[in-house]
Amino acid sequence: MGKMSSVSRGLLALIISSAAMLVAAFLAASAGADSGEREYVLIAREESLPPGLQQRVEEAGGTVVDAIPEIGAAVVRSGDAGFAERASGIRGVRAVVPDIEIRWIEPEHRGVAARIGDPPASGAEDPYFDLQWGHAAVDAVRAWAAGGRGAGVRVAVLDSGIDRQHPDLAPNLNEELSASFVPGEDYYVRPGVYFNHGTHVAGTLAAAENGEGVIGVAPEAEIVAVKVLSEFTGSGTFSGVAQGIVYAANIDSDIINMSLGGVLPSRGGYCVEGDCVSAREISELVNLMKRATGYAYREGTTIIASAGNSSFDRDRDGSQTVLPADLPNVISISATGPNGWALDPDTDLDLPAFYTNYGRSAIDLAAPGGNVDSNLRESGRVCTVAGVTDECWRFDLVYSAISGGWGWAAGTSMAAPHASGVAAIVIARNGGQMHPSQVETALRRSADDLGEPGRDPYYGHGRVNAAR
Repeated sequence: MGKMSSVSRGLLALIISSAAMLVAAFLAASAGADSGEREYVLIAREESLPPGLQQRVEEAGGTVVDAIPEIGAAVVRSGDAGFAERASGIRGVRAVVPDIEIRWIEPEHRGVAARIGDPPASGAEDPYFDLQWGHAAVDAVRAWAAGGRGAGVRVAVLDSGIDRQHPDLAPNLNEELSASFVPGEDYYVRPGVYFNHGTHVAGTLAAAENGEGVIGVAPEAEIVAVKVLSEFTGSGTFSGVAQGIVYAANIDSDIINMSLGGVLPSRGGYCVEGDCVSAREISELVNLMKRATGYAYREGTTIIASAGNSSFDRDRDGSQTVLPADLPNVISISATGPNGWALDPDTDLDLPAFYTNYGRSAIDLAAPGGNVDSNLRESGRVCTVAGVTDECWRFDLVYSAISGGWGWAAGTSMAAPHASGVAAIVIARNGGQMHPSQVETALRRSADDLGEPGRDPYYGHGRVNAAR
């Protein structure tokens, strides 16, 4: 790729400017469409919906917009200020709470922009594979040599959509099953060259080995894109995420990857852009998510989620709830990465990432997510790896697919798909059918026990290993 020319810098500026304009247009359109009505999540007392619900909701002044009968929930809409109180009195209804929209994608690394590159002059197959130090950390190549490539395993990527025409993703993408639970947005993203979170995650997990770009940890696994977050804002509703989880389970996904996280207070209320919910209502939204993950678990789907990028000590700070990482039946993944890998390829690949959440009570396993050496970054030093030239610190991030190209990012969002890729290899190696508890046990047993012996605050039960 070489140092960025003035043309390349101009292209990057155009990409960022265009993205900003698209976000502004999206928000303006959303505001213009506001009719004064709001959406609520109706949660039944049982994990099934009471009979005659639609008529009773209409009598209370609302409309049933969608239903999630598998977990006893429905999305309802009303412009009546007294609707929630009246609807809560319907027989068989546990609660009616505002379906707030929050930002689920945390900044992967502050100030890191997507970088667009041209294939190195070497002409090697999958030319960017040599930039993927994370595969060395999880011993992916040795797993591939033994036949473990994730074939026959279906992974639902619950995220902000996907570039369905990306050469690294199209071979493994099941377009027929892919779906969106974001109103007004398709499961696939708009065309163009820019950073898209879901595309980066999917590429890390299951980019095809096809002589182009990068290779996923499980290069023969099937990807299903389940859009639950807006590609413009990274935000989504609780009902949308819950619907995505249930849908992924219903299409027999072996794994759900959720590189997303919503942070809510464990006590007290919460407001986002003037939209507020009480402590009781937060508890009900958490209960909704518990029902969704519990349903997927019972249906045989392994759920893997990012632990969060806030550097929280989860053992000491009980004031926050991180969803979905804190939920039952979810495997929470922290992030690791090197400092100065471009300068020394033999450096430690498993340093705890500076941003990752940690704590014995919260972290199940660790995986490569990328790291940053601030001193190296400030130095401005330039390195060349596999024919690609850039600032040395950037090579410690995770390189993967983005919309229309490839780029770097770092975060527990990048760690989760490394772990999901390893899980896909584990499931494929065991005949393609494993209960989630068996998958978690296998991941723990095969993990490299780093840090303190046993369960560690940063590594949990260890950093995942695909070959053991």
